[in-house]
Amino acid sequence: MKKIILLSCLCVAMSFASFAQLPSFNLGVKAGLNLATLKSDNFFGEENRLGYQFGVWARLGGAGFYVQPEAYLAGKGGKFDLSQDNGVNAEGKVRFTTLDVPVLIGNKIGFDKLNVRFMAGPVVSFILDDSFKSNFQNVTDVNDYKNQTWGAQIGAGVDIGSLAVDLRYEAGLSNVSKSGQYDQKQNLWHLSLGYKLF
Repeated sequence: MKKIILLSCLCVAMSFASFAQLPSFNLGVKAGLNLATLKSDNFFGEENRLGYQFGVWARLGGAGFYVQPEAYLAGKGGKFDLSQDNGVNAEGKVRFTTLDVPVLIGNKIGFDKLNVRFMAGPVVSFILDDSFKSNFQNVTDVNDYKNQTWGAQIGAGVDIGSLAVDLRYEAGLSNVSKSGQYDQKQNLWHLSLGYKLF
């Protein structure tokens, strides 16, 4: 009798373990804000620029691990001071509209409706539009921007029911400027709210 009870408990435990490892698929939408800096060794007095993001995400995983590809439109950029020692006062502002496609690998701890997530992965940004404004005419070569850049994201999130809140940091890995004179990399903080459709 003891063997039957022990065997039954073992079968139930194995059923729960195998059920917990079944792959799951979720699809959702997201929107949020980002705080962007166009970082460069050539510029001084860089300032953060507030931007936006909105798009879709998918999540495929099992046993606590998941892969999360996303696609979203984002507004970002930077503001910098180009002033030199000769007394010339020059300021520039740049804005980008990008299509960002990160592919994140993560781990979640908790239950399906309430959990904490950690994620990291690469992101490619396709620059759809850019605008550069300056009060000094001789800095026009600064706005010679590439069509595509690479970055890396790392962050954490919380799922509460169908809602997902994420906070991430994105570090620019490639120079957004075509000019060899200016090495500019886009760094951002992302705060977003997502909604799981299914």
